[in-house]
Amino acid sequence: MPKTLADIKRALDSNLGKRLMLKANGGRRKTIERCGVLSETYPSVFVVQLDQEENAFERVSYSYADVLTETVQLTFYDETTGNIVLSQQ
Repeated sequence: MPKTLADIKRALDSNLGKRLMLKANGGRRKTIERCGVLSETYPSVFVVQLDQEENAFERVSYSYADVLTETVQLTFYDETTGNIVLSQQ
């Protein structure tokens, strides 16, 4: 797992446009799981374009600190094989 916010941003920048599964803490012992594509990265946040069939929201954004503190866990997949490419846990 990357150790700094800059490492996390670099890792996400190299995976732009790739499919991922996102697990986020929803509060009160709830875990939210969503699938989508990493669409954009900004200096403090990243944006995930969600699959429309499964989700009411079109896009969600999280900060790199959410990944660092493990509030959000990202798992990138290879679309052709379905294998895990990178896991940010």
